[in-house]
Amino acid sequence: MGQRSLIYSFVARGTVILAEYTEFTGNFTSVASQCLQKLPATNNKFIYNCDGHTFNYLVDDGFTYCVVAVEAVGQQIPIAFLERIKEDFTKRCGGGKAATAVACSLNKEFGPKLKEHMQYCVDHQEEINKLAKVKAQVSDIKGVMRENIEKVVDSGVKIEVLMDKTQKLQSQAQELRQRGAQMRRKMWLQNMKIKLTVLGILVALILIVVLSVCGGFNC
Repeated sequence: MGQRSLIYSFVARGTVILAEYTEFTGNFTSVASQCLQKLPATNNKFIYNCDGHTFNYLVDDGFTYCVVAVEAVGQQIPIAFLERIKEDFTKRCGGGKAATAVACSLNKEFGPKLKEHMQYCVDHQEEINKLAKVKAQVSDIKGVMRENIEKVVDSGVKIEVLMDKTQKLQSQAQELRQRGAQMRRKMWLQNMKIKLTVLGILVALILIVVLSVCGGFNC
């Protein structure tokens, strides 16, 4: 599973993302944000599955903690991560700061902490899984709502559409690169034709002058 087990995380107040972190690119950030808009306001855990990934949310007292994970990593690691960042965020940014912060204004302060907790959970997966099993023996994991992500995003913006848009953008970029290369080759050929034409004219002129001179001297 490696370092790609957890790929994106954020902390939000309501629907306003205050801090986020990822080392990867993809449309998962847009999908996670759209799911955020549709989450119930009640305190609970929510997990949405899509295309081999899970979008995991913990809603608590008006704040939402999210992590996007590779589905194969299971449930314990993402939930443990969410619990860790909830505790750390409440300790560091709770109170007035978090209540009045604007979008992404806590990136500098809490973004590195998201990275740190992601790395810790990735590096200690076996330990976290063992601890989760012990907790499960004492108290069953309850209140986790699972849905397909297509039921959460806007009816007019299905996940397939988002995927298609990403693929189309990639195709368009590739097409532009190919057109650029073709244009450069075409311009190079045109430039070579002009140079060869000019060279041919010069050679012809030189031959004419040489023949004229030789003719004048009967050479």
